[in-house]
Amino acid sequence: MARIAVIGAGAWGTALAVQAVRAGTEAALWARDPARAAAIAAAQENARYLPGIPLPAALQVTADAEAALAGAALALLVVPVQGMRATLAALPAIAAPLLVCAKGVERDTHRLPLEILAEAWPGAVAGVLTGPNFAHEVARGLPAAAVVAATDPGLRATALALLSGPVFRLYGNDDAIGAQVGGAAKNVIAIAAGAVIGAGLGENARAALVTRGLAELARLTLALGGRAETASGLSGLGDLMLTTAGVGSRNMSLGLALGRGERLSDVLAARAGVTEGVATAPALVARARAAGVELPICEAVAELLQGDLTLAEAIARLMARPLRDE
Repeated sequence: MARIAVIGAGAWGTALAVQAVRAGTEAALWARDPARAAAIAAAQENARYLPGIPLPAALQVTADAEAALAGAALALLVVPVQGMRATLAALPAIAAPLLVCAKGVERDTHRLPLEILAEAWPGAVAGVLTGPNFAHEVARGLPAAAVVAATDPGLRATALALLSGPVFRLYGNDDAIGAQVGGAAKNVIAIAAGAVIGAGLGENARAALVTRGLAELARLTLALGGRAETASGLSGLGDLMLTTAGVGSRNMSLGLALGRGERLSDVLAARAGVTEGVATAPALVARARAAGVELPICEAVAELLQGDLTLAEAIARLMARPLRDE
């Protein structure tokens, strides 16, 4: 039986490991902390990130990275973008093809996930798994679809074969740049969408913001070498729809709190998981500026998070932009 190693035992890593077993693939789930790994294995539940969802008995949970990776035909790296370099430095060499299952832009370098991986592990065969997915729904076996974006057709074929099943449909795509931009930008736009609703500005405002946010996403995708149609697919429009409207979105819920007047530090302190859009917003804007691309919504979010702009000022600035054709 083919084997998948899942590096990272947060909500999404756990859900993907569950899906791998559901698809008939042997799977190992690696957690950095031995105590956490032991607790998850003993309870057959990731109580911190996916409470109430039983894990399959066949799933191996371990803090031994070499044991998790042994014999793997595919490895999934499911750690936050801001922690990717440290995780890669701590792991043994991985011979298997690798899918990065994280969305964002590195804060200090403005690198996309596969660019971080290429610097840390030159020559690795890699791609990204992305799309409109809430971890708890995938773990529960609710219908979902995702994209495996990689230039290597063999990697795409392997991932689709090992992870697809009756309730989890995967599509291949060779535009890894566009898929990564979509995954990063949608988190930032979701914060803006949440803030609009939290401030009571209405559904008209959210719809306009999300639509113009998609235009920003598409412009940056093209500037970095991706394709426009990728922005209209699962990794772009699909993920944007979920994250800007779904009540389970960490980024949208953070925006909701900010729109209601809560402090960013208080919201983040009360959370167990990472709200990736917070670190991504300024990094995405910096990357876009380097490419000569204007992202007015994402720029407003970055300034709002940094405390340089109030929500009222951000809305006023966006509404006062020069009139032009769409």
